[in-house]
Amino acid sequence: MGVPVVRIRVLVVDDHRIFAESLAAALAAEPDVDVAAAGSGPAALRCLERAAAEGRGYDVMLIDAELGILGTAGGRRAPVPVSADGESARVDGISLVAGVRSGRPSVRTVVLAEKDDPVRAALALQAGASGWVAKDCSLQRLLTVIRGVLRDETHLPPALLTGVLRELTAARKHRSESEQLVESLTPREREVLRCMVAGLGRKAVAERLFLSPHTVRTHMQNVLGKLGVHSTLAAVALARRAGVGPADPVPDGSLLAGNVVERGGQLA
Repeated sequence: MGVPVVRIRVLVVDDHRIFAESLAAALAAEPDVDVAAAGSGPAALRCLERAAAEGRGYDVMLIDAELGILGTAGGRRAPVPVSADGESARVDGISLVAGVRSGRPSVRTVVLAEKDDPVRAALALQAGASGWVAKDCSLQRLLTVIRGVLRDETHLPPALLTGVLRELTAARKHRSESEQLVESLTPREREVLRCMVAGLGRKAVAERLFLSPHTVRTHMQNVLGKLGVHSTLAAVALARRAGVGPADPVPDGSLLAGNVVERGGQLA
């Protein structure tokens, strides 16, 4: 008896139907590859869930870097709504990579891109991608990457390597600086900052921490001063860079994100 072929299950995720179907057909011609295609992020997540429920999970996802993104007259591109089970969600390629990394860490993700972009490639790697490959690369090159990421290799085009390393180094520097600023806060100020990250306004923070609104306002002003920023939104952005997560939701759900936290740059 011959040795059974270990098959690789690949999911192509691209909202350009012709490209997705053509790539899937080319990969399916390989004797050790099983392939399917999805046209959106939500559809891809449903495929992952269905395959996992059947005990036949995917090994590798090939994700379009511009998934769920449309061009505008000014040449800029922004995520557009994608329907998922009747709900609207904004899902782009990098967001999908992060979601898969969080929910299905055993699935390797590779980003397919029309052009070299060190900034987005660095974001993809930070989100959990194992590779960044040009859409016009050869089939053999793509298969090499697919098989390589299953061996825990990371694949980048040589021309992108310097730019990506520069971006990752800068990101680490910014994170380190942000972490130092957050460490300068008192324990109470950190609690207030986590509430700010959760989107809670001054009154909601006061209820949450059993403080007076005036005291919370003072803490918030101290947080802004120590972090060297002038608005709540800037403080939240810095906190996220430092890895500060939102305050845990209260059991009764009475304090939810969405309270007004800033009006014209002023604390609410």
